[in-house]
Amino acid sequence: MVGILSSLSRIEKKEVVLSVRDIKKTFIEGGQPLHILRGGGFDLHRGEIIALVGQSGTGKSTLLQCVGLLDRPTAGSILICGVPVQKMNDEERTMTRRSKIGFVYQRHNLLSDFTALENVALPMMANGVAQDTALARSAKLLKSVNVLHRAGHMPGEMSGGEQQRCAVARAIANNPDIILADEPTGNLDPEHANTVFDMLLELVRKNKMSMLFVTHDMGLAQRADRTITIKNGLVK
Repeated sequence: MVGILSSLSRIEKKEVVLSVRDIKKTFIEGGQPLHILRGGGFDLHRGEIIALVGQSGTGKSTLLQCVGLLDRPTAGSILICGVPVQKMNDEERTMTRRSKIGFVYQRHNLLSDFTALENVALPMMANGVAQDTALARSAKLLKSVNVLHRAGHMPGEMSGGEQQRCAVARAIANNPDIILADEPTGNLDPEHANTVFDMLLELVRKNKMSMLFVTHDMGLAQRADRTITIKNGLVK
């Protein structure tokens, strides 16, 4: 009986893909320190989806920038798949960001001079995938978000919902461990917002990825496995 319980315990204990501890971020504004993040932390487990909520200006986007290796915290520790971020040099940060993390922003941030197919393929090619292979996978990803018919179109020739679905496909192109999404449906009307978020959730779940997403929509937050908040700069 003890052996069975021990085995079950090991099964239920999921791998931590992102660990944040006592994170702090201070900016200097007008010669004075501005403390945006003041501490706290959390763990994100493999396959888990966490909603990050809090009032505007509390540091939600700043936190995503730090854990996404686009900025450096003033203090505290971040581990991605068990590796301490603070010990990485710039090249290691770039390689980790390319291979371990996928981003979905409030605005799609697609490159205007490239087609939808090329926009999704570019992160794979930057990661060393051959062009033909990247383009073939890009087509499959566009099909999975129902915009394959827009493969040859430039971003400006697509609707906002179509552009954001392409951005979702691009975010998962390199099979990242972690998806970071900052108000991923904030620029869409309610109908298209629900469609895009449904697709994002489905792809994250299907590919056994983990996701941390920022939202002001409590309806979307309730669809996460759990919610963390930032209040007065504290992550909890």
